[in-house]
Amino acid sequence: VTGVLAVELFAFAGENGEEISINELAMRPHNTGHWTQNGCVTSQFEQHLRAVLDLPLGAVDALAPVTVMANVLGADEDPKMPMPQRVREVMERYPHAKIHLYGKDHRAGRKIGHVNVAGTSLDETRDAARQAAHFLMHATWA
Repeated sequence: VTGVLAVELFAFAGENGEEISINELAMRPHNTGHWTQNGCVTSQFEQHLRAVLDLPLGAVDALAPVTVMANVLGADEDPKMPMPQRVREVMERYPHAKIHLYGKDHRAGRKIGHVNVAGTSLDETRDAARQAAHFLMHATWA
């Protein structure tokens, strides 16, 4: 087998302190690696193509100290504001946020995209990604 193997890990408080368990193995690019689109020299998608095409693998260096990916899900109620307007408002408030929408129709709970934000502070970067994703879902700032 050639290509990307994604390993999804969960960290949790166990009997002996923090423990890690493997939740999923995926022999393909996976949601957990979407941050690499804007956070690494070579994304998981390019790396997968390089592997299956028998090309040299690309550099895996991070482009910033922190990159956070936040999912964009269909809200329980589709906001009245059109998605292009929501994207514009996010881009104005968070110009460093990279928005990836999948072109899917709205359905509550359905993953319709994700937002990647790279930065230097974990708290600030996480907050920006969460705020951007929330606005894309609900058309309101949290």
